[in-house]
Amino acid sequence: MSELAFRIATIAILIIFYLVYFLKMVSQRKKGITTNQIAKGDKPKKVMIIETTMKAATYLVVAAEAVSIFSGWSLLPVNLRVMGILIGIVGDIIFALAVFTMRDSWRAGIPEDDKTSLVTEGIFKYSRNPAFTGFDIVYIGILLIYFNIFLLVLSIWAIVMLHLQILQEEQYLMKSFGQEYSSYKEKVMRYLGRK
Repeated sequence: MSELAFRIATIAILIIFYLVYFLKMVSQRKKGITTNQIAKGDKPKKVMIIETTMKAATYLVVAAEAVSIFSGWSLLPVNLRVMGILIGIVGDIIFALAVFTMRDSWRAGIPEDDKTSLVTEGIFKYSRNPAFTGFDIVYIGILLIYFNIFLLVLSIWAIVMLHLQILQEEQYLMKSFGQEYSSYKEKVMRYLGRK
């Protein structure tokens, strides 16, 4: 597989991922819903710090991915790079399914005043956090395609920050949905699988 083919495949993975993200935001905006609530509003200090740091991490990892793609940095053999493409595609599919299944309950960041519903159907039967899982899988896929230390460090940082965001969102969901969310947590794992 040529470097140009790897570059095109990786750019396609990123375009599909962010196209799903931004089309959903536009669709919700037309309905008067503010999707992006990351580090906005009057949230507790800890929430603001984690959301702000997560936002920085996700922006920086995209910048590192772009530099890696256009510089052609990769320390892995072709077979692992091809596996990275397949993993990236799986991440796109999981993310798209999550966003579609959440319908108008999807938010980026913890909503302060929005009333949403607890989604437990579709892909949420197998993951409590499929959108974040999709993010992580895309990061891992691209890391395999363009493996370098710079991208490795930033990808790990972004994945850790997404995990901290999940932990905050779980507290929010417990306060918002109580026993309904507690019962759901007992059946479905945080990232992937049923108990």
